Amino acid sequence: MAAAAAALGAFGAHALGAHPRIETWHTASHYHLLHAIALCVPGLPVWTRRLLLGGTVVFAGSLYLLVLTGQGWFGAITPVGGAVLIVGWVLAATSKP
Repeated sequence: MAAAAAALGAFGAHALGAHPRIETWHTASHYHLLHAIALCVPGLPVWTRRLLLGGTVVFAGSLYLLVLTGQGWFGAITPVGGAVLIVGWVLAATSKP
């Protein structure tokens, strides 16, 4: 997941540098990389990992698709991924080690 975040971040920087939605791409790759690193934390419960992974795929993925396709409805999916990420973080904070 971290390798994909790095590759997609580099793609955006080099191939999409002047794209009008480049900041959206940066947001996607930033959240993608942060959550890839979070998944490396030892001791995270399985459901926390699943929520962080799924939330990242939906959040960052919808933003990547929004930029690549120009289809605005992908932006409507992004908050769902964000909500899943929030639930994952709350679960991580409240779970017993």
